[in-house]
Amino acid sequence: MNVAGPTVRRNGARSRRGGVATSLPSPGSDVWPHRQPSLPLGEVEADRPRREVLPGVVHVPAWLGLPAQRALVEDFRRWALPPAGLRHPRVPTGHLMSVQSVCLGWHWQPYAYSRTADDTDGAPVKRLPPDIIELARDAVGTAYGAGGPEVATYAPDAAIVNLYAPGARLGLHQDGEEPSPAPVVTVSLGDTCTFRLAGVDRRTGPFTDIEMRSGDLLVFGGPNRRIYHGVPKVFPGTAPPDLGLPLGRLSITVRETGLP
Repeated sequence: MNVAGPTVRRNGARSRRGGVATSLPSPGSDVWPHRQPSLPLGEVEADRPRREVLPGVVHVPAWLGLPAQRALVEDFRRWALPPAGLRHPRVPTGHLMSVQSVCLGWHWQPYAYSRTADDTDGAPVKRLPPDIIELARDAVGTAYGAGGPEVATYAPDAAIVNLYAPGARLGLHQDGEEPSPAPVVTVSLGDTCTFRLAGVDRRTGPFTDIEMRSGDLLVFGGPNRRIYHGVPKVFPGTAPPDLGLPLGRLSITVRETGLP
């Protein structure tokens, strides 16, 4: 399979204004659910089989059970703390992104990687935990086969963890700054979202939309490693109960950058 090479958006330009550091709200506030309604699990999940949505794009519903989801949310609450903690990234044009992000392994700000949180406090980025590396390797094995070449050579070294508070979304974009052609792994937690795919060479329709629920896995690689994708909609009140997450959605996206 042919894989498109990395893109250099705005020649790696960054906003001089930087991002805006944020913090998670205190438990018990209005943005913490007391007990969110959830989509029915079990028999409904059986109607959502694993499928290759597009060449190299694999969606696996209910890949993680609730205990594993809760453990990741607990990890996120630690990752979100400063230094190099949670923030709203800012694109070079000055627009502040509605998602809140924290990075592991490498710090990403639109549109470049660094080893320090240059858009906020300048602190060294938190390391990518070994269990997240293994989680991502398991995900690639689930998508393409445990004995496949994608797993044998896969060496993830960065994660971008995005919190979608109510009203947040993510416009269509490419994961294009990484020289590595290795697959991208995304785990969805919390509220259900519409995950939208366009094309490798276009951000316009026709689109392929995927409903991603809490615990779902999406892996994209091969000819669609650089596909334009985004999250235009998050559906409030659809998370499992007692997940430990503020209202909204959490995504954990793991990549192999190929950077030295």
